[in-house]
Amino acid sequence: MTLDEILPSLFPNGHAVARAGGLLTGTATLKDGGTAVVVGVEGRTPLGVDGALTLAAHVLDALERGGGGPVVVLVDSDSQRMSRRDELLGLNEFLAHLAKCLIVADLEGRPTVGVLYGHTAAGAFIATALATRVLVALPGAEPEVMDLPSMSRVTKLSVEVLKEKAQSTPVFAPGLDNLAQTGAVLETWDPSTPLADQLAAVLARAADGDRRDALGKERRGRPKAADIAARVQELATRGG
Repeated sequence: MTLDEILPSLFPNGHAVARAGGLLTGTATLKDGGTAVVVGVEGRTPLGVDGALTLAAHVLDALERGGGGPVVVLVDSDSQRMSRRDELLGLNEFLAHLAKCLIVADLEGRPTVGVLYGHTAAGAFIATALATRVLVALPGAEPEVMDLPSMSRVTKLSVEVLKEKAQSTPVFAPGLDNLAQTGAVLETWDPSTPLADQLAAVLARAADGDRRDALGKERRGRPKAADIAARVQELATRGG
């Protein structure tokens, strides 16, 4: 689905989402009449310092205004912007700032829902879609934590070795099916059904909290994360 198709299906009661420089900012009316904050990236735009600040400011402004509506993050991005200027300014810190703003919004009772409808990768993926409490996708989405040639340069393993590992270990592999198997993607929405209804169903389950590690175990894509997290929590809270 294109963004022009997604927005009216997601918000049939209307929206005021501005599109500028590959970024999305605005608000929208939910099916139940509530108001959602909307941020995002469109057109496979790389996310740099300026874009991260713009999206983070929109989230912080919404928190300052108050209200309890969710934050919907629509994502069709490239990876982080790989320019000398962005790197010298400390792009990683700006991306972390955006991710923290989304996490703070969620902790303050504004459920964050990522909707992945195109491509995304690396820092842009982590700072937007993966920073939300729940991430859903539309068919055809193309997430990848890191493409295999880049992973090869970092790990010093050949692309051939990584391709072999990707066949048995989803965390090594790009693609929607692999990310879903790790639990990172909760579900893939049906584009023939109104997206507003599917968003409402996800929001109704928002109180379930972050279940990505449990999903990864159930789906056999990340079998140890849930047990390790539980063990860490047990040790951290032992003795009161």
